[in-house]
Amino acid sequence: MRNSRALAVSAAVAAVVGVAAPAAVAGNTPSNIVALPSVIARGGQMTVTVDGCPRGGRMTSDAFPPAGLSPINGAHGTSRGQATIDSNAGPGTYDILIHCSGRQLIRPNAFTVIGGVRGGLGGSISTGATPADMAIGGGLVATALIGGGVFWMRRRSEKRL
Repeated sequence: MRNSRALAVSAAVAAVVGVAAPAAVAGNTPSNIVALPSVIARGGQMTVTVDGCPRGGRMTSDAFPPAGLSPINGAHGTSRGQATIDSNAGPGTYDILIHCSGRQLIRPNAFTVIGGVRGGLGGSISTGATPADMAIGGGLVATALIGGGVFWMRRRSEKRL
């Protein structure tokens, strides 16, 4: 009976230590990287939040220049920073690398950069009219002139009778 009590107490102590140890270590280890918005256009501004980074740090990515992380007051070990996406960043998904408290953490596929939208002409990618556009436009103008001339000539002949 004494062995079972000792075993039960040992198991309880081991469980408490086992649960408390990761929580104590997690306080100084960067974790839970959140990038908002997760889909962003070139030139847009993104906010990155990192847990387990009580003194701030730096963040880097291929889509934006290195930026700082500052501790958030009252948010026990959480830091936040803002980054502006490069105007020449290609469309696709990007990772974020966090440097904090002498440790590094990478979040793969943290956010997605979408290509810019070309305004005017329905978002076409060509500059100016193509030869096909010119031929179609010329044909439409010629058809309108011929049709208008025929209509005018018919109206004019009806008045003479």
